[in-house]
This record gives sequence, C-alpha cells and structure tokens, in this order.
Amino acid sequence: MKKYNIAVVGATGMVGSKFLQVFEERKLPVNEFFLFASAKSAGKAVKFMGKDHTVIELKEENIKDKKIDFAVFSAGGSVSKEYAPVFAKYGTVVVDNSSQWRTDPSVPLVVPEVNAAAAKAHHGIIANPNCSTIQAVVALKPLHDKYKIKRIVYSTYQAVSGAGVQGYDDLKQGANGVPPKKFPYPIFGNVIPQIDVFLPNGYTKEEEKMIFETKKILEDFSLKITATTVRVPVFHGHSESINVEFFNPVTLEGVKDALKNAPGIIMHDDPTNLVYPMPLKCEDTDEVYVGRVRIDETVDSGINMFVVADNIRKGAATNAIQIVEYLIKDAD
Repeated sequence: MKKYNIAVVGATGMVGSKFLQVFEERKLPVNEFFLFASAKSAGKAVKFMGKDHTVIELKEENIKDKKIDFAVFSAGGSVSKEYAPVFAKYGTVVVDNSSQWRTDPSVPLVVPEVNAAAAKAHHGIIANPNCSTIQAVVALKPLHDKYKIKRIVYSTYQAVSGAGVQGYDDLKQGANGVPPKKFPYPIFGNVIPQIDVFLPNGYTKEEEKMIFETKKILEDFSLKITATTVRVPVFHGHSESINVEFFNPVTLEGVKDALKNAPGIIMHDDPTNLVYPMPLKCEDTDEVYVGRVRIDETVDSGINMFVVADNIRKGAATNAIQIVEYLIKDAD
C-alpha cells in the first residue's frame, strides 16, 4: 500500500492540535508528517505519533522539496490565501479549514457523509465548511433526498471554542470576573447574538456562511434558508435548533428512519427518558447527534430537530481528515 506525506499547517493551534489527535487515532497510511506554523512557533517540539516533531516555519522554501501529498490547513484565511496555492503548485492537495475558499465556485466544499465525490473535482484546493454548517448538512441530507427541502430556519447555540483559544479563555477567565478579550461582552453567564461581523442586511457573516454553504453542499440554490447564530457559555459543542419545511408529505416515523440510517448520525431521541443531544454527550466524538425530532404542526409538511456535534472535532479536524481518507481510498 502506498504511503503518503502529509502536512499540518497551523499545527500548534486549537484545531491543529485536534488534527494531530485525529491523525493518531485514524491511522492513515502515512510515510511522514510535516508540522508547519508561524515563525513564532517554529523550532518547537511537538510529541506526535510516538516521537518528537520539530515545527517548521511556513514559507515556500520549506515546502517545495518535501513532496507533500496532502496538507490540512487551520491557520486563518490570510495564511490560506497565500499558502494554499503554494502547496498546490508543488502537487499537494490542500484541505483548508478557513473561509477563504468556500465561496469560490471552482473549489469543492465537502462533507464526506453528504457529497464526498465532489472532492474529486478539486484543482489542488478543497474547502472544509463552517463547523456549524457541517453538522447541519449531515442531518439535512437524508431528509432532502427523501422529502425535498423547501425552507430551513437555523437557530444555533455555539460554543466559545469556535472562536479559538481567546474565546475559550474569555469563558474560563470570565468566571473570575476577568474582562473579555475576544468577545464584545462577557460570555460567562451570558449569550451573545452575534458571531462574526454584521453585514448591511442585518445578518452576521456567520449566518450568511451557513446559508450559502448549505446551498452549495446540497447543490440546491433554490433552498430558502434563514439563520440566527448565537454564542453561548459552553466550552465545546455546537447545538442547533433546525426547523425544516418540505415539498413532500412527511411522517415522524419516516423522518426518524431516514436519520437513523444515514451515515455519521447518532440518534438521541427518547424524550420520555430525557434522552436528547447535548454538548457534554458529544465532546471529542466524530458523530452528529440528532434528537427532539417532532412534527411542526404550523405548516403542511415540516419538522423540528435538535442537532449537536463537537465543533472542533467533527466541525473542523475530523471532517478535513475524512476528506483526505476519501481521496486516498479513491486513489487505491
């Protein structure tokens, strides 16, 4: 079996560290790993796969001679804009976790449980979707296939880890009265109905990401979608209340069957025994948890469901690595 050279760009960050954990667990056929980060982190030793790896400064002269097959990026949009094309120039397939390439029509936006085959149409760069979009479309895809979605209303409850280390620290230190550094207001004991910047139409950039990315991944730009994204005082795990209206008639049994049989989903849906998805249940797991499934009695054909996943793991690291796995298997 062929073995591959793989790079992790942004290896010392929150998602970068999760990349390393997931790579250790999933045991891809790897010849060598290269860990890249900024000049500030270069030279640090990172214990990984049973040995110390020295972090390499991210610059072209350190990339061009390493014959890297795949690179997973989580280093921010500006870094991806500059360096994803550099890696691609030297024959590397880049899976980028930033928002830099998601709206580019020539760049596939991929969730393996939903549209894995789209990854094969890459030109050297593949975009990893927004964490909140990933878990939503895993739950929506089997329902769209079965009933054809007409309209989606997203309401999200997103963990502070989605804002990086500073967001995590704002919650942790906020419990002791330390003023926030990442968020505009304290997040401890509070919810903030703003994720990313506001746009002229009153939506935030996060909300617009979810709306656009859902349409692109499901390959249906006729979908009507609205969203409200909210930051909540939870360390890990995004939660979403999703209201869906369909063109075709639905039954509760049919909806639950579709979800139960879909890849990547675990049903936590037994309200009689207080079983429903929660962030504490999904921490450090790869699945999307679905529950509170019920008929929306205000429309002719609609449902409500509650969808939860680990935003750093499935919502970032694992999804990117699943894309690499798919391309490796497709090449064999």
